Amino acid sequence: MLEALDYDSKKSDDASDEYCTQVSRAIRTMSKLRCAPRDSNFGAVVLLFLVVPTFVVGIYLHGQKITYFLRPLWESPPRPFKDIPHYYDENVSMENLCKLHGWGVRDVPRRVFDAVLFSNELDILAIRWHELYPYVSEFVLLESNSTFTGLQKPFFFAENRGQFEFVEPRLNYGTVGGRFVKGENPFVEESYQRVALDHLIRASGIGDDDLLIMSDVDEIPSGHTINLLRWCDDIPEKLHLRLRNYLYSFEFLLDNKSWRASVHRYRAGKTRYAHYRQTDDILSDSGWHCSFCFRYISEFVFKMKAYSHVDRVRFAYYLNPSRIQDVICRGADLYDMLPEEYTFKEIVGKLGPIPHTYSAVHLPAYLLQNFDKYKYLLPGNCKREHG
Repeated sequence: MLEALDYDSKKSDDASDEYCTQVSRAIRTMSKLRCAPRDSNFGAVVLLFLVVPTFVVGIYLHGQKITYFLRPLWESPPRPFKDIPHYYDENVSMENLCKLHGWGVRDVPRRVFDAVLFSNELDILAIRWHELYPYVSEFVLLESNSTFTGLQKPFFFAENRGQFEFVEPRLNYGTVGGRFVKGENPFVEESYQRVALDHLIRASGIGDDDLLIMSDVDEIPSGHTINLLRWCDDIPEKLHLRLRNYLYSFEFLLDNKSWRASVHRYRAGKTRYAHYRQTDDILSDSGWHCSFCFRYISEFVFKMKAYSHVDRVRFAYYLNPSRIQDVICRGADLYDMLPEEYTFKEIVGKLGPIPHTYSAVHLPAYLLQNFDKYKYLLPGNCKREHG
């Protein structure tokens, strides 16, 4: 009997131990179940209040860089130009120069019309017109009291016309009132002004087979390029000019890919003034494009707010004068943008500031003849005035 009771007691103890073990396991399981939602909620809070805002801010600050860097994934490069080799030496006759290009030579040179839309680039305009003066028959300039972005501006050329008396006998100057439409795409106003310039060109007396230069003020064809084209027969009816592409001054040579400048053999009723690609033919090494080449910091600010790409001014501090001065001297980008290229190789190759160049060989003659006045455009002179 006692042995039976002892046996039953052991069974009871074993059952009790088993019961306790099961209860302990259940408690641990419930504890885990209670903790799991807490861990899940904590992760959601971190995602909501830390990761998501960080991602949004990153996209806001660097979205342009991301999209520009990934551009090769969704956009193919434009078809390549057909580069025409450019031959020139001052000691070679025009007849031989024309033959080197595969063209004949004329008995009488064509008339040349140089037409520009003017904003406020007084120094660059002077350099341009002195470079082209010996070869241009008529200078055509149109000025508006509105920027492309619809801001009111003075007629800068009219106020400073006295500086350009040397071209007065050949000058066809016109003005056009701005439309000042709020919220409009800047390219609409730009197109409107280019159409007005087209009318002024026709009113200037241009005729069939005259040469018409279509380029912005800061896209300067070299004089010998225009002389070549006016003397040679059989040149293309439309011809783009490949220009050396400078930024801020002739100290920062970006590349030789500036192509928008063009020369046309005029055809009444067909030729229209434009600033986009119009042919595949391009003449190599035909001049200089000096973008944002201003004397005063205030002129940088004005252009950043005035031209068609005003959307690139994403933050107000971009217009800070001390920042602009620092960017100029480093050869960096005013808008903190990545290079606008179509392959990863070209994008990576252009990352960072533009290297300094100390060559001032083959620059516009008037610039070098008046180096004291235009010193800020020459290598080693990046500091700007605050006028």
